[in-house]
Amino acid sequence: MERLTHVFGPVYDGESELLILGSFPSVKSREASFYYAHPQNRFWRVLAACFGGETPLTTEEKRAFLIKNKVALWDVVDSCEIKGSSDASIRGALPADIARICREAPIRRIILNGRTAERYFRRFFPDFPIAAVTAPSTSPANAACGLCKLTDAWRAAIFS
Repeated sequence: MERLTHVFGPVYDGESELLILGSFPSVKSREASFYYAHPQNRFWRVLAACFGGETPLTTEEKRAFLIKNKVALWDVVDSCEIKGSSDASIRGALPADIARICREAPIRRIILNGRTAERYFRRFFPDFPIAAVTAPSTSPANAACGLCKLTDAWRAAIFS
């Protein structure tokens, strides 16, 4: 395993109210230098369904979609040792400075994309002052959760 550092930064602006945190970028995301780049990851389809828009396809469309919907996006882990894209293989994880986004934007809620993001968030930020809820992972590895069920769970996490 090699030690990797997150090579692309968060997406947000001064109007972002919702912060979505993943664990650490997949191989495909690292190659594309942007979030949720694996074609089988359902993240962008789920968010588009939740916010009632077309699924963004390009990096520019994805950034614009996030900003338009006041969504900030980053990962909990800034650097770690990882084998491929396997969250289970993460070792020696160090946290991202998520407080930075919360200082620069009026974040009201945090959504953790899956159990690994939740585990690292709770470990690194046990007393974080903004409420965080966990939604089911949009990863293709979470095949047990169908698209409709996944979208319903994310909609509840975002809007409840």
